Amino acid sequence: MQNHKITQKVKILPIVIFFLIGLRHLQGQQSLETQPFSDSTETTWQSFKYDLGSVFGGVGYSYTRPLHWQGKQWATLGAITAGTGILYIFDEETSNFSIRQKEGIPEFIRDYGSEFGSPQYNYMFTGGVYLTGLVTKNEKLRRTGVLLIASATSAGLLQQLTKSLVGRARPVSGKTKDTFDPFNPSRNFHSFPSGHTMLAFTNAYAIAKQFKNPWTKAGIYTVGLIPGVSRMWDGQHWLTDVALGVAISVFTVESIDRYLDGRYDEKYNDQSKKVSWNLDFGPGKIGIVGRF
Repeated sequence: MQNHKITQKVKILPIVIFFLIGLRHLQGQQSLETQPFSDSTETTWQSFKYDLGSVFGGVGYSYTRPLHWQGKQWATLGAITAGTGILYIFDEETSNFSIRQKEGIPEFIRDYGSEFGSPQYNYMFTGGVYLTGLVTKNEKLRRTGVLLIASATSAGLLQQLTKSLVGRARPVSGKTKDTFDPFNPSRNFHSFPSGHTMLAFTNAYAIAKQFKNPWTKAGIYTVGLIPGVSRMWDGQHWLTDVALGVAISVFTVESIDRYLDGRYDEKYNDQSKKVSWNLDFGPGKIGIVGRF
């Protein structure tokens, strides 16, 4: 069993390196710019305390944003709810189709999908990004790390609560998509939404926000979606579990990023084009499309 885990770690390394190369690019950019917030007079401990406060503040900010929503935000929520309802119609068909594709997927992609969206791997990655920025006194990496950690924490706590509250049966349980048993302690009734999707896509979305090139963004989004899709291959989640997980990830990262605008000199919102996510239907296809 131990050898199997080591093998899995080795197989997902190429995709993890993909993310790290992008972050290295960010660090290289920062070295050419003016000295950021973390100047020579600020100690590492002071920076850490400040960033820790930013993490907690960002999580709290993301949870309270609905209290300040106006017409546009409520309209977006309505569209997401309606879209999820439409996708719900196709849950069983898409689940059966996805499970049939599993054996045709390269093993290293399946291993990455099942492992990288788990909490332990997620915090190893996000913590590594943050510590790199802290030690090198690089504000862009520090802020990126704070955004990653705060977003994963906010989304992770929310999905744990929602899974228990909704109690939706997983496809692998043998139950139908309409089976709900709130507060059932069995993990077979913790399907909605997908935690792997939320943790992995918050990482991808947070990193992609910092790039202007649409092809770079698309590549990062694609890698970030693999864990969610892999859970459908494994029969662990329905399509609506994954789709809502993506929507929550985008909302969480956007809200926390706006909060961090007031705490760091480095700002990403005005450097990247906004991305709009829409449902796409057509003959023989159904999915979510990001336009940027």
